[in-house]
Amino acid sequence: MVVMTTQQPSRPMDPPTDASAALPATPPEALTPSRAAVKPTPARPPRRHTTLTTDLGDLMAVAEGDALAGLYFPGHWHPPAVGTIGSAVSASGDRLFETTRDELAEYFDGERTTFSVPTVTHGDAFSERVWDLLMTIPYGTTTTYGTIARELGNAGLAQRVGQAVGHNPVSILIPCHRVVGADGSLTGFAGGLERKARLLEIEEPREVSESRLF
Repeated sequence: MVVMTTQQPSRPMDPPTDASAALPATPPEALTPSRAAVKPTPARPPRRHTTLTTDLGDLMAVAEGDALAGLYFPGHWHPPAVGTIGSAVSASGDRLFETTRDELAEYFDGERTTFSVPTVTHGDAFSERVWDLLMTIPYGTTTTYGTIARELGNAGLAQRVGQAVGHNPVSILIPCHRVVGADGSLTGFAGGLERKARLLEIEEPREVSESRLF
């Protein structure tokens, strides 16, 4: 994602096993770090949200500063937690929401294959790795949960991959709809399988869609 290595200090040597050479006890006050040594977590920009009307229904868009933090379908399986979407605003006059709305319209019309809208996510380390891999799936193609698991180095992680894919907070722009079952079946989409099928249909290569006419 945003969806985001420091060199770790070397581990101190273990104390001698000879009790007579044991290290002296550490003074209690030394166990408490000074407040100056504790780095505070940077504050996140305030959030705001709006509703974007699209061919697949009204989507709730959530922004965090200058990045899109959420895009949810009506009846989304994993909606944002209460109190995490900020205040409601109009999309008109909001550059980020206007750009998102316009690019989605172009996408649904088959005129856009990539998005320029920046996104930000705050998942755990595993989820972030999965969401990063979703961003590498080209338009008009699909992959499987098992394939992503193998790219992560462990084919046994397919189910966990599926959970991370299902909890992707930025639908469409982070293209979780491009992940299908091992047999090509449409499985697990937080926005609903009918919408998943529609998204894949939009991205379907022209020669494939034209062949359906004959």
